[in-house]
Amino acid sequence: MTNLERLNKLPASDFTATLGDIFEHSPWIVEGVTDQRPFEAVEALYEAMVAVLDAASEEKKVALIAAHPDLAGKLAVSGELTDFSTEEQKSARLDQLTPEEFEHISTLNTRYRDRFGFPFVICVKEHTQASIFSYFEERVNNERAVEIKEALSQIKRIAWHRLQATLIEG
Repeated sequence: MTNLERLNKLPASDFTATLGDIFEHSPWIVEGVTDQRPFEAVEALYEAMVAVLDAASEEKKVALIAAHPDLAGKLAVSGELTDFSTEEQKSARLDQLTPEEFEHISTLNTRYRDRFGFPFVICVKEHTQASIFSYFEERVNNERAVEIKEALSQIKRIAWHRLQATLIEG
């Protein structure tokens, strides 16, 4: 039996608990697909969750963006990130910044939050440290509507990687 087959058979509460952090601290997305089981493929499960996100109000979407941690921020420093976020930030070596790089990313985090009211979100698994800094510096100058759309796009990519790690690699 595959991991997906097992997941399909779980009670709703266990299904949600297993996938609850696929979308950072937002189990409402997983709850929104529970009644659509069984899923035939990981892609079908992912597409169903994305549809729940896409149908959500702008307020819920912005709350989802806001649920993400700052890159190399205080939660990372204090070890309080979700397991997914910890691993993702390590994959881009954001846990190995020089003091100068740490200061630079902290400044970017503050500028971005002050401008948009939520943290910068990027799918770090698809980037290097250098490309993260480059995109960060570019995106901090966008309009808020553009950044909401881009952050949600990045969140969907993050969710895909997390879902694969949970169901295929796990």
